[in-house]
Amino acid sequence: MTLKFAFSLSVGLLALGAASAQAQEPIKIGVVSVLTGPAAALGQQVRDGFQLAVDQKGGKLGGVPVQITVIDDELKPDVAVGKVKAFVDSGKVDFVVGPVFSNILGAIAKPVLDSGAFLISPNAGPSTMAGKACNQNFFVTSYQNDQVHEVLGKYAQDQGYKRAYIIAPNYQAGKDSLAGFKNYFKGEIVDEVYAPLTSMDFASDLAKIASTKPDVVFAFLPGGLGVNFVKQWSQAGLQGKIPFLSAFTVDESTLPAQQDAAVGLFGGMTWAPNMDNPQTKAFVSAYEAAYKIVPGSYAQQSYDAAMLIDSAVKAAGGTGDKDKLRAAIKKADFTSLRGKFKFNTNGYPIQDFYLVKVAKRPDGKFQTEIAQKVFTDYADPHAKDCALK
Repeated sequence: MTLKFAFSLSVGLLALGAASAQAQEPIKIGVVSVLTGPAAALGQQVRDGFQLAVDQKGGKLGGVPVQITVIDDELKPDVAVGKVKAFVDSGKVDFVVGPVFSNILGAIAKPVLDSGAFLISPNAGPSTMAGKACNQNFFVTSYQNDQVHEVLGKYAQDQGYKRAYIIAPNYQAGKDSLAGFKNYFKGEIVDEVYAPLTSMDFASDLAKIASTKPDVVFAFLPGGLGVNFVKQWSQAGLQGKIPFLSAFTVDESTLPAQQDAAVGLFGGMTWAPNMDNPQTKAFVSAYEAAYKIVPGSYAQQSYDAAMLIDSAVKAAGGTGDKDKLRAAIKKADFTSLRGKFKFNTNGYPIQDFYLVKVAKRPDGKFQTEIAQKVFTDYADPHAKDCALK
């Protein structure tokens, strides 16, 4: 009897130890971001915003150690697919966070979601995945792509502008952006231009703008495209002559290069570094101390993605039960840097949107600042086509 009891106790202790070790297996996360080329500044903010949250949590999320693999998608869909597929095929992956650009998201979504991992997008929010193609394991901590551009379309309409020149890169997010602007702007579109993603010289576009004299120009030109366009806009003498509205063209990823050429220009966003809440103040201070630059929406949304995962893992008691984990993600029980935040049925947020304006701070750094609220508790229009509940 004594031997039997001792053996049973020994086996029980071994099983308990194995279960405990299994419970503390690191959460395996891939962070997919563009880290080379003209758009690298955007991708670095995504990577660093996520890392800052993990560092503040002592290298854990939900109390469980985290193993992060950073994947440079190089802004090339074929490269991204190869790297991401190799990562998810390498072993049990819990989350893939990223990317910045919607064409990369469209390429990596299938291998990630087919693997059973959760895909959390801290930036790209294409319309193609917000409706009929929504997925129970896909969540977005930014916005649906159309929405930010709708902020500028509504503002242009409210200002009484009649003629608009609009320009964006020739890929899915570019098409979503101009569609979003036109959802609210009902005036004449003087020209609708889709520039190559590699465009750096906008002389011909600026000449056309100068000759057609629209009431307003709207641009979605992220990263290096926006840096060059705004500099050339100023050099062409158009600053102050034609109202310039944009999305992701003048923001904290581009302002260090654009500097005074961007001051006074308007954008649209769900957040700005001067947002008046304690979590934003703490985040901006910590980010600037760690990375020596002003954080933008890319960093903010990625930080929120980490905090979302932290809250969900804690509520679900780990990552072992996918149904519990999914339900916890849907609840979004964390304090977003932007304040109000909840998920719609399609995994995209319902949130407030603002008109923001570029300002130069007393310390000489540049940032966007909230000018006015444009939408309250705004849900994207594609959610009605999503069959998820």
